Amino acid sequence: MGQVRQKDQRVGSGRRSGGLLRRTRTARLVAAGLTAAALLSGCALGAEGGPAGAGAPGASGQQGPAPETKAGRLAKKQAAIAAAARKWGLAQVPLTAPAPPEAKPTLSTRDGFEVAGQENLPHVFTTVPVKERVVFLTIDDGAEKDPEFLRMMEELDIPYSAFLSDYLVSEDYGYFRAMQKQGTALHNHTLDHPYLPGLSYEEQHHQICGMQDTIEKQYGKRPRLFRPPYGNYNQDTLKAAKECGIEAVPLWNAEAFTDRVDYREWDRDLHPGDIILTHFRGTDDWDGSMPDMVRQAMKVITAKGYAVARLEDYV
Repeated sequence: MGQVRQKDQRVGSGRRSGGLLRRTRTARLVAAGLTAAALLSGCALGAEGGPAGAGAPGASGQQGPAPETKAGRLAKKQAAIAAAARKWGLAQVPLTAPAPPEAKPTLSTRDGFEVAGQENLPHVFTTVPVKERVVFLTIDDGAEKDPEFLRMMEELDIPYSAFLSDYLVSEDYGYFRAMQKQGTALHNHTLDHPYLPGLSYEEQHHQICGMQDTIEKQYGKRPRLFRPPYGNYNQDTLKAAKECGIEAVPLWNAEAFTDRVDYREWDRDLHPGDIILTHFRGTDDWDGSMPDMVRQAMKVITAKGYAVARLEDYV
């Protein structure tokens, strides 16, 4: 009888072990199912609730890089300009112009530059009325087409305005198209660069309107600004300019070369809002290149505490 009881105990123990094993296997299957569901849920969240890569929690729960701030972008831009200044051999890093005004300044014709009936004609001026220490760089005609100049100005982020004459620009419209793509506005400097006061009204009209048509055809936009060749004009010039859609006639208060800057005013200095003239010239006309001219101009501008601003933001 004792042996029988021992056998019964072994049998009972086997049943309990078998039940426990089945329960353990069931629990493991349930746990595996829950884990798979959680993984599927995580994949769905990555696909629908946002990517599990940069900027969103991934499998590790880590966040991607934070969005770049305005201050961060500005610091990065300033660092790039400083590097470009070293690369291009500038004496100092160009100063950053302030944000342009919400409303453009009210223009008026400079005293002594008026013609009869000036109040109904485009204003002629050499300085934009501003208080900030900014000046405006403008470049005339289009004779020199130096690719190094385009690279330099883009890397330094120096704004400038181009006043073009078709007899020179037509040699390579594409060069100035690349300039326009960099953000430079292209304006009117007549078809053939004549002495306008020596022409009839009809001839002046042809020179100005013809260049308006050319710029619109080649570059998609009719200019608002016009600069007469040599800075010479008369009443017919301004009448024709207005008829052709010109709104303002910016001249200049200083002129930049490869070795100096010349001034119109008696004090031989720059002033807030001054317009600086230079030309598309190279070693055929200057003792240096256009990058040499930029280095000289920026040496003076920066040393005097001025930044170069975009003329079209103010005029």
